[in-house]
Amino acid sequence: MAEEYAVSIENVVKRFGDFTAVNGVNLKIKKGEIFGLLGPNGAGKSTTISMLLGLLQPTSGRILINGVDMSGDPVKARTHIGVVTQETVVEPELTAEQNLMIFGKLYHIPRSELHNSIEFALELSDLVQFRKSYAGTFSGGMKRRLEVAKSLMHTPEIILLDEPTTGLDIQNRAQIWNLLRDINKKQGVTILMTTQYLEEADQLCDRIGIIDHGKLIALGTPDELRTNIGLTNVIEITADKEDLQKVAGIFRKIGLEPTILNSKVTAPGGSNATKKIESLLSAMSTAKINVRNVSMHEPTIDDVFLKLTGSEARDTSGEYKGRQLLSRR
Repeated sequence: MAEEYAVSIENVVKRFGDFTAVNGVNLKIKKGEIFGLLGPNGAGKSTTISMLLGLLQPTSGRILINGVDMSGDPVKARTHIGVVTQETVVEPELTAEQNLMIFGKLYHIPRSELHNSIEFALELSDLVQFRKSYAGTFSGGMKRRLEVAKSLMHTPEIILLDEPTTGLDIQNRAQIWNLLRDINKKQGVTILMTTQYLEEADQLCDRIGIIDHGKLIALGTPDELRTNIGLTNVIEITADKEDLQKVAGIFRKIGLEPTILNSKVTAPGGSNATKKIESLLSAMSTAKINVRNVSMHEPTIDDVFLKLTGSEARDTSGEYKGRQLLSRR
């Protein structure tokens, strides 16, 4: 029977000394889907990705890549995966074609197949006309497309992308989105991606998993996440930063659960959100709070993410410290 899942994470735990970075994660990613793994800084996302690539070994549990145990046979498991790291790494003094040729040789693609692999990668990434151009002259979006093309040279069944559009403008982000859709739909490649742009996950992903404090705390389609979290008619008020705590206090007085992010306070308003907005504005006027903007919208993945993980600032010190401990052992 053919393996149904491209990736299976089975009760995986990863500890660094006394610090638990990943705590009993169970996750199955179906073949042919685009899956988004989201989480705040320090939540365990980077550690999970490192284990998926075989760069770290789980303390317990196991990871299967197309049915192959990553711990038992990492070389075979890695042949099924293409990787696009957060940092774009192309050789600026080489042409697009030469960059692909080097990676083809690193993947041990037979010489008789290398030319066809390069042609396939150039066509898929829409870089055929730039094959003889030096990568150092490319725009950020073109370099990113070349990076994706490199990851596909050995025709992997799974491609893992770590924040694939970070630093790109909206036009180049849209190009990368279209490229990923083509790779998924036309080539049948399973895509696992992380992203800091939550609307990107909403646009691209068939399912989304949210990890926090080392645990998978939510899993489903974007619509399922919005529905299951019980968010409706999200109220959003923008005010001066020094007034945000006062605004949040007024939200609480009328029975709302506020979240503060940057210069905004948001909360699910429920079925009578319009009346609640009227009450909020009246109370803020009495308190002489300068309201810069008021809006109400259907819940987004951003709203779901904030509801589940909170809005407090995070850092990666825990995961980083854990990896440092491991490297010294």
